[in-house]
Amino acid sequence: MELFIIIIFSYLSGSIPFGLILTRGFSDKDLKNIGSGNIGATNVLRTGNKFLAFVTLILDMLKGYIPVIFTLELFPEYIQISSLMCVLGHIFPIWLNFKGGKGVATYLGILFALSISLSFLFIFTWLVVSLIFKYSSLSSMFSSLTVLVVSVFKVNVIKAINPDLLYGQNINFLLFIFFILIIFTHRTNINNLKNKTEKKIKI
Repeated sequence: MELFIIIIFSYLSGSIPFGLILTRGFSDKDLKNIGSGNIGATNVLRTGNKFLAFVTLILDMLKGYIPVIFTLELFPEYIQISSLMCVLGHIFPIWLNFKGGKGVATYLGILFALSISLSFLFIFTWLVVSLIFKYSSLSSMFSSLTVLVVSVFKVNVIKAINPDLLYGQNINFLLFIFFILIIFTHRTNINNLKNKTEKKIKI
């Protein structure tokens, strides 16, 4: 029963389409007809409303952070399934015919619940790559890969500067699954990058 509650709560939390709700509520634009049609913060930014994009980013992070913190405190044995269901909820929301966002902000929210240092590593890497190449998709994929690699080699490389990492070996498998999911959700972007048709972002 506890596992069922965690699965449903985490999935439904992750499936809330904040970007779509905010743009429909505070503008006359349909996010599905803008840019990539994605419901995430990057596409909300393409509406020209930076404030809504920022709010979407925070809310998408919270819908990953809150369920995982809840699970971490009460049912730590289910932390992996809770984390996974939050991201799957965002990528495949039941409310939008299972066509959602790319899961990056929700992934970052989960990361904040599990490791502050890895979270800031992701943010730092994302900002650096974005400033250099101006591609949100490339930044997200490279940052998730960086977090995975650093986590895998943490014992020998960064143990001294990453004392807060939880669930040792288990988190590495979780981060690997998230990296695969992020690559999957960015498959169109990968083709666009290859064809040099990927849209750049303004930071």
